[in-house]
Amino acid sequence: MTAQTVEYIRYRIPEQRSAEFLAAYTRAARQLAAAPQCVSYELARCEEYAENGAHFVLRITWTSTEAHLEGFRRSELFPPFLAEIGPYVENIEEMRHYEPTPVRGNGSAVPTLYDWAGGAEAFSRLTEVFYDKVLKDDLLAPLFTDLAPEHAAHVALWLAEVFGGPAAYSETQGGHGHMVAKHFGKNISEPQRRRWVNLVQDAADDAGLPTDAEFRSAFVAYVEWGTRLAVYFSGPDAQSPAEQPVPRWSWGSMPPYQG
Repeated sequence: MTAQTVEYIRYRIPEQRSAEFLAAYTRAARQLAAAPQCVSYELARCEEYAENGAHFVLRITWTSTEAHLEGFRRSELFPPFLAEIGPYVENIEEMRHYEPTPVRGNGSAVPTLYDWAGGAEAFSRLTEVFYDKVLKDDLLAPLFTDLAPEHAAHVALWLAEVFGGPAAYSETQGGHGHMVAKHFGKNISEPQRRRWVNLVQDAADDAGLPTDAEFRSAFVAYVEWGTRLAVYFSGPDAQSPAEQPVPRWSWGSMPPYQG
């Protein structure tokens, strides 16, 4: 799969034309929003005063450079886009594509899902309640007939790390491959997967994890992703994945690998 690319376009617009420039890009953005090649876009204005005009930076993330140049620019969406922004092409100071690097992350102003949930104690409560339910469940109990006493604690470490907490699971148990290996040969069925999803949500309620829509949607998104991988790796055709770190889940995002 071709890596995403980020296009940056820097404009210097005469102050008297800045309002019409913003209005034009507001209209042009409809074409970006409709383009299957466009991942996201953002137009920012420089806060510092400049005597030589207002400075703007447009950031567009494309699925690839080729998708932008050969896809969007040759599509029916490009002519109306260009009609809106064409009058300002002469004001462009830079227009280049940039390849993202691994240097990325969130600042401390945005709490991790781990912190929002209540930290290590919250995930310990969650797994204790959850496995108590599992062992009483007719559909799931057969999968855990040999459940080790420390299993719930290890899963708590895993979930804590997944949601942005300390890397205790990686340090004491291993990475993603170690967790995946736990499912080999289990032959988990789809009804069992769905029961797992339902029970862990019930356990989250009983353990007092946050119930706000933002947290729960991220929580359930990971549960759906993780349980579907578990079903695959428990099946007869599963192949061990390449060595990978524990996935890190955040608000509205997911790891860049599928298995």
